[in-house]
Amino acid sequence: MKSFASRIIRWQQHHGRHTLPWQETRDPYRIWLSEIMLQQTQVATVIPYFERFVARFPDLPSLAAAHEDAVLALWSGLGYYSRARNLHAAARVIVAHHAGKFPSAPDVIAQLPGIGRSTAAAIAALAFGRRCAILDGNVKRVLARHGGISGWPGDKKVETALWQLAESQLPRTGIETYVQGMMDLGALVCTRSRPACSACPVSDDCIACLQRRTGELPTPRPRKALPEKQVQMLMLLDRGELMLEKRPAHGIWGGLWSLPELEPDADPVRHCRQHFGHVALTQQAMPQLTHSFTHFKLHIRPVRLHLAPRHATPPGQIWLPLADAVDAALPAPIRVLVSQLDRSGG
Repeated sequence: MKSFASRIIRWQQHHGRHTLPWQETRDPYRIWLSEIMLQQTQVATVIPYFERFVARFPDLPSLAAAHEDAVLALWSGLGYYSRARNLHAAARVIVAHHAGKFPSAPDVIAQLPGIGRSTAAAIAALAFGRRCAILDGNVKRVLARHGGISGWPGDKKVETALWQLAESQLPRTGIETYVQGMMDLGALVCTRSRPACSACPVSDDCIACLQRRTGELPTPRPRKALPEKQVQMLMLLDRGELMLEKRPAHGIWGGLWSLPELEPDADPVRHCRQHFGHVALTQQAMPQLTHSFTHFKLHIRPVRLHLAPRHATPPGQIWLPLADAVDAALPAPIRVLVSQLDRSGG
């Protein structure tokens, strides 16, 4: 039987993906961008974001020179916004400390903001041909099944075993095709549910396939009930313009523009007057919107307030016409609320 790696390479050459917009290139900038966007996000979702991003920022210097708001605006709707902030920060680090040239060594790449061991290895392999193992979610699934490794991959001992297995399977040559093949196999064949074992090039010695354990490997994350949080969000309107507030750099939606938030039992009119100095003429409760994060569920109760003409804008806030507010760097659920407000005419 041929080696594990040689079977993966041959399969990728004949059945893997070759037409994605970040493939068929050794440009580390595009490979890096795709790897960051693909973290916890499906390929079909990423493609239009990737294409818009490289159209606006075609290379590393243009990204480094951009304002963070412009970067976040292009990322809006893709989620996990710390990825965008780290991407921007890493571009500036590369310009400042690596003369604008993307480093090729995986250990150096891993020191950049937002890049972990597996992502650094993928960039080093695909862009520079470095012989190093990757261990993203798809690859963990392939290796856990093929090697019969039980336990949740997020557990340190299980992850260590998977890294050891990943490194032991590396080919001497053809690392770029092998790395792409491992990612493709997990995405196209060795899927989370209903894996196509009959189409898998390594099924003949896959422990999960032979023992009919593909449904239990890899072991799922231990389930916990998601905590729930209730908030009110204020839609403050004055002469056709909406007030947006800059969120703190850290935490959910860090650095994005959003609607002012307050406790669910707070008085919106009083809050508006005390915190912003604005007088509300009318108040209307809007339909609740629920948004789920990985670690909690957020129930948003929007309240629309029409204000008396304002006199000043506190720091950290902006007023935008509704049509422009929709295109600001907003979190996805806030964009939904603003879009609804725009369609209703405010």
